[in-house]
Amino acid sequence: MPTQALLPILLLCVQLLQAQGGHLRRNKMNSAAKACQKQPSVQHCSNHCSYFLKCPNSDTICCSTFCGNVCMDLL
Repeated sequence: MPTQALLPILLLCVQLLQAQGGHLRRNKMNSAAKACQKQPSVQHCSNHCSYFLKCPNSDTICCSTFCGNVCMDLL
């Protein structure tokens, strides 16, 4: 493949990566949910966080658990 064709292909790949939001942005979203200190019960699995990892109550925090991201009490 000629070297003249490699540069446009590389630029196209960079533009497609930027259009998708980049790989770093997705990793930051996934790492926003913290692992909880206490073990969740099965009842906590029905109380999921929002898409943006926010909880409706101010006394709860979004935690990463075995059943997904759930809102758990701070206490």
